[in-house]
Amino acid sequence: MSAACEQLTEVASAGVSPALRAVDCVANEMAASAFGRLFGAGGAMGPVLTILLTLYIAFFAFSLLTGRTSLGVSALTPRMLRLGVVLTFATSWIAYQGVVWNLAIGGPDWIAALLMGAKGSATQLFGDRIDIVFGAINDISQASAGEGAAPSGGPASAQGLFTPESVMWMGALLLLLGTVGVLLTARIALAVLLAVGPIFVVLALFGGTRGLTVGWLRGVVLTAVTPLFVVLGGGITLELLVPIINQLVQSANMGELDGRAAMALFLVASVHVALMVMIVKVAATMVSGWRVFGLAGSDDERSSGARGGQDTAPAPAASMPTSSPLAATQQRRAPVVAASAAAMGDAAYHESNAAMRSSERRTVVTQVTGGGIEPLRHGENGTRARGIGSRFRSASNDTGKLPAKEKTR
Repeated sequence: MSAACEQLTEVASAGVSPALRAVDCVANEMAASAFGRLFGAGGAMGPVLTILLTLYIAFFAFSLLTGRTSLGVSALTPRMLRLGVVLTFATSWIAYQGVVWNLAIGGPDWIAALLMGAKGSATQLFGDRIDIVFGAINDISQASAGEGAAPSGGPASAQGLFTPESVMWMGALLLLLGTVGVLLTARIALAVLLAVGPIFVVLALFGGTRGLTVGWLRGVVLTAVTPLFVVLGGGITLELLVPIINQLVQSANMGELDGRAAMALFLVASVHVALMVMIVKVAATMVSGWRVFGLAGSDDERSSGARGGQDTAPAPAASMPTSSPLAATQQRRAPVVAASAAAMGDAAYHESNAAMRSSERRTVVTQVTGGGIEPLRHGENGTRARGIGSRFRSASNDTGKLPAKEKTR
């Protein structure tokens, strides 16, 4: 650790702003030293990077020989870009610090400064304002203890823990956890992710390990965006606390701490903690929907296509390719079977209509006997004779003559 970071670490307990400065200095040095040990000159991961690059080129050559990949601009451009990005950020600390580190640390801070209209670092300014608030609470506590302290066994001890001073300190503790706790946790987690970042950058070469790179990038964005929302939301909370702190200072100077102001401080601090929980959930939801420059796009499209195939109905059998002569024969016979089914349906429809017409009016059916044609008696093989008579009648109407057997007689 450098001398500058040691000095910042020694005064880190003085307030929120010194603690943030110490964390940033230590995180930067830790990331630089980790990068040097991994992929720097004589780093432990140098031979591993060489082996991975050799395997990447060998796999690409094998895919060209087997015909799985065509030698064209559409195939070479993304591979060359990916290879160049990996070599740049895995072998150069200047490029890694200038792009990844500055974007993750300085980008959200710059956006927060623009939104708040502040000059310099918005995070450091927010830390200074938090230190002012806690300094005022400490002065209020000392003033109330020096002027309005009760002897042992007096009214103050009879009230138990729910005195205005205790409620004020509980609110200050919640405010401390909701601001300093979230900010420092996000900064430390971001520093750890950036320190091991070159390993995940190298894993972007292969499709099987590309998901790890996607997860690492999402974690970096989550821990980088969280302080932005904390600073913006905490700024609103501090604006609400200003009149409450002034009221507490006035009541402490008068010798009695205002209970309503202490309760208001506790309430605002509780709302701030709930706001921080909501901010973390919102940031996680935003990052989970990020496609990460299409690194995992092919996997997502395949999974969505599989889900879509399960949800949709299967295609007709006629549109599916045939793989055997039997399937081809069945496919050719399908239109014939369909036409036969349609003809049978039409015949059944006409027969049902004929039966309905015969039930509505009386029909005289005749039969051929030895001497000529005579009516058939009702009730004697009615159903069968009606069908036979219809056939004889249609035949006689078509030819206009009697059958040949009757002519011979």
